[in-house]
Amino acid sequence: MNFRSFIHAGLAALAVGATAFATPASAGATLDAIRQRGTLKCAVQGPSNPGFGVPDNQGRWQGFNVDLCRAVAIAIFGNGDKIEIAALTTQTRFPALTSGEVDLLTNNTTYVQLRETQLRFNFPAITFYDGQGILVPKKLNVTQVRQLDGATVCVQPGTTTELNLADYFRKLNISFKPVVIQSRDELTRAYAEGRCDALTSDATVLAAQRSTLANPSEHVILEERLSKEPLGLTVRRGDDDFRVLVTWVFNALVNAEELGITRANVDQMLSSGDPQIRRFLGVEPGLGSSMGVSDKYAYEIVKALGNYGELYEKYLGERTPLGIPRGLNRLWTEGGILYVPPAR
Repeated sequence: MNFRSFIHAGLAALAVGATAFATPASAGATLDAIRQRGTLKCAVQGPSNPGFGVPDNQGRWQGFNVDLCRAVAIAIFGNGDKIEIAALTTQTRFPALTSGEVDLLTNNTTYVQLRETQLRFNFPAITFYDGQGILVPKKLNVTQVRQLDGATVCVQPGTTTELNLADYFRKLNISFKPVVIQSRDELTRAYAEGRCDALTSDATVLAAQRSTLANPSEHVILEERLSKEPLGLTVRRGDDDFRVLVTWVFNALVNAEELGITRANVDQMLSSGDPQIRRFLGVEPGLGSSMGVSDKYAYEIVKALGNYGELYEKYLGERTPLGIPRGLNRLWTEGGILYVPPAR
């Protein structure tokens, strides 16, 4: 065998080996199962999380995270109602995803290294940049975490929140007494009843839970943030087709806002002469079919739900009971860090 033949044979062997490792036997299994079942199963924070996921009077789930689930269903089925919602706790969400009980976690799961490397989950998109905060009654006159030395703090078990709390108090060389309760609603009830001095969670969750208290204005979220909390959509590792689809569904919501495409003007935008908008909305084919869905998937999502900014303002923004400023979740062109790859 001459040198050139040796090189060609070696490259062929490497290609075969790479294919064997890069294409697991289960590739595509999740997406195939969803299509066969006829519904997408998504997990939200149970029993409810105002702004992000709550059932209405008819039992229909509404909220920011629920609409993220609907967006993926629209891409797969062309119908955002083809979803099943499972309200899970922080301790039951990961077993449910691993076992296949749900296909997608939309319930504000923090993207951290060990969840990807040890639990072997993938995070197709960061949907919300948050930070852990602490909620306290105004009557305590507390303005800094350091003033909570020796306080009792309500916290959910089995979360990065619990670890961050311990780390932050240790860094400040102060102590606390944890009140650990798994159910978020029961945890908030314990805080409301005065069984703990403070309640800690992601700042957005605290805003949601504060809105359920008898007198929300009597409670304040401290300005300090104990951690970075990039909250993301979560899927099982091993189905790249589904992971890629979830990624580009979320990207479509953000790109639509950046392109100025809204629920109100999306039909008008179909006649745009901008080649980027024409590709994005499927007027010029290729983007959707490359993922095995309709080329008009982005059009259908925006037509039904709106863009990222519209969803934010509808469920979380300053005109809602939560009143959360967009802050870091503004587009990168508007002073935030919300930035996704272009659709092309």
